[in-house]
Amino acid sequence: MRPKTTCPSELGTLMVGLLRDLPSYANRVAHRSLGLNEDVAGFGTILVAGQAELAPLDLSALTFSEPAISSSEPIHQAFFTTLERQYTTTDYVHLEQYHWLFLTKAEDGWRLVLIFSRTAVDEPAARPPTSPRENSDGIVGQAVRLWLRDCRAGAIYPIVPTEAGMGR
Repeated sequence: MRPKTTCPSELGTLMVGLLRDLPSYANRVAHRSLGLNEDVAGFGTILVAGQAELAPLDLSALTFSEPAISSSEPIHQAFFTTLERQYTTTDYVHLEQYHWLFLTKAEDGWRLVLIFSRTAVDEPAARPPTSPRENSDGIVGQAVRLWLRDCRAGAIYPIVPTEAGMGR
């Protein structure tokens, strides 16, 4: 039985735990949402989530309106990548997904505000990455939301902060 854990209040420590667990959460979301029908799925397996970059971008010049949030806390940004493997009939392709995550801290813990994602084929001569898309209801967005719920409930494995994962 794992010990009950307190969800971190510091963004860097939170991201260490989230990115450690994200592949398994996302793969479970995909399996539940898409099932085993490979023709319909279009999703492979998330193999790994990379280290988060916590330096926020200045949003003041963007024509982007923040969604209504019940928290008076500021919105925090994190950037990370995931490596996904998609299978074809004869081979597989690695895809890099780039994610821009927006979180806020509410009274009961961290909440997902929204997430933007874009895709790139992991080959130098391949086409450029896709345009960013709002992905809060996508597989990774749902996985983040579920992990944050479990974190607030103390139902995640203890997070061991590392110097590399504490952000910049």
